Amino acid sequence: MHISLLGATGRVGSHILAYALQDGHHVTALVRSTEKIQSHPNLNVIQGDVLHSEELVRAVHGTEAVISSLNTDGTTTLSESMPLIMEAMYHEGIQRIITVGTAGILQSRTEPGKLRYQSSESKRRSTRAAEEHERVYRLLEQSSLEWTIVCPTYLPDGGRMGSYRVERDLLPEGGTEISVGDTAAFTYDQLINRQYINTRVGIAY
Repeated sequence: MHISLLGATGRVGSHILAYALQDGHHVTALVRSTEKIQSHPNLNVIQGDVLHSEELVRAVHGTEAVISSLNTDGTTTLSESMPLIMEAMYHEGIQRIITVGTAGILQSRTEPGKLRYQSSESKRRSTRAAEEHERVYRLLEQSSLEWTIVCPTYLPDGGRMGSYRVERDLLPEGGTEISVGDTAAFTYDQLINRQYINTRVGIAY
């Protein structure tokens, strides 16, 4: 499979890139800094910015699916880039997109009418990052794309253990953390797993 990967040099994205290349897939990665990424025969690196439409079109051209592990970085890049990503996908006729979100945009168990970050379940003082991820969720929700948003809770560094719980639209009960490696593995698995099309998925140990 030929995959377009956004956020390939980040914590989760670098693991996704490694898994895809290990399995023999071809990856096109759009990155701001090429020195942060190692060359590989199956890797096409494009230096650019997710806020530039032409560079996004180049990044998705000829690919079969898009994985985005972009994070908020204290800016609005996440929500500003998603309409451009979607436009590039429509232009190239690509349907499948998998993104990494946050557990804050899952439904609250205690207050079902609210998202977790809007409810008493959330312990975070700042809601800025969750609000950015919600904007992306709402854009995808209204689209005609086949999307999945993987929503991890606290993300400590760590490799792939392979044993974790997932739940559609909710954080698994009592879940408090999930490693970067396992989050990346589950996100990568959604390339072939069609169980969670057009839904958010909570993931935790």
